[in-house]
Amino acid sequence: MKIRVLGAAAGGGFPQWNCNAPLSRSVRHLQPGFLPRTQSSIAASSDSENWAVFNASPDIRQQIGATPDLQPRQDGPLRSTPIRSVVLTNADVDHIAGLLTLREKEPFTLYATRRVLDTLAANSIFNVLDPAFVDRRELPLEGLTELEGPDGPIGLSIESFLVPGKVALFLENEGETGFGTKEGDTVGLAIRTSPTTPQKKTLFYVPGCALVENDLTQRLSGGGCLMFDGTVFEDDEMAQTGVGTKTGARMGHISMSGENGSLEAFRETPLKRRIYIHINNTNPVLDPASEQAGTVRKAGWEIAYDGMELEL
Repeated sequence: MKIRVLGAAAGGGFPQWNCNAPLSRSVRHLQPGFLPRTQSSIAASSDSENWAVFNASPDIRQQIGATPDLQPRQDGPLRSTPIRSVVLTNADVDHIAGLLTLREKEPFTLYATRRVLDTLAANSIFNVLDPAFVDRRELPLEGLTELEGPDGPIGLSIESFLVPGKVALFLENEGETGFGTKEGDTVGLAIRTSPTTPQKKTLFYVPGCALVENDLTQRLSGGGCLMFDGTVFEDDEMAQTGVGTKTGARMGHISMSGENGSLEAFRETPLKRRIYIHINNTNPVLDPASEQAGTVRKAGWEIAYDGMELEL
């Protein structure tokens, strides 16, 4: 199975269009070691011909342009794509807005939980995805799905599972507990070539997670690779950097550091490879020379970047 990181940043990308904080200035002015990153998305294929995209970033057109495997073949039809399926892990803007770019009456199969599908159905702008071409299918909250494109199975199997998260920002209701968060707002995925693929050949993709509990570490144990929520290094780093007041927890994202952070939570979890993805523009690990980046590397983690490739 081949995996491509299409976008490694959290919402807004890196640099964010209106951010003038030191990290964004550094990447904008091409300081050594600083890599620009588009918004969170990956692609996977079992045969290098039929691809599934996981989360449709607002930057998807740019991401396809940077990824020849996702472009029409030179000898292909006048209108075509190797993208056969799109899978959503939540309804955040940085994971669904790219669907509007995929509106050109091109067949593919769209997968999401009932909660996310209902969100799309309630927003009429997504009707540009003509149902005659785009088949919307419900992901179970816990269970296996064999991914299919318009012509049938594409050689990938996913297992969806609930993870603690938060309702999408544009759906928040301050009068409700958890701002209206409901079951099915956020899922993680185990991506394999078949349901019988061994754990060591499985990619676990969890770009959004508010809390790591024992059942999650047990599920991931022995995995071939974990791509996990790396939004913030410290819970209050947006306030520390002066660009906002929300904490990572308020946004539905666990921090890397701290007693309850992901570095500590996964410290004893056996994983062949572990990679942070969905990284906010305030996160100091985006500076490879920072102390925080060194801490992450020492703990055995990698920081995802656009164009990163791996094979399981």
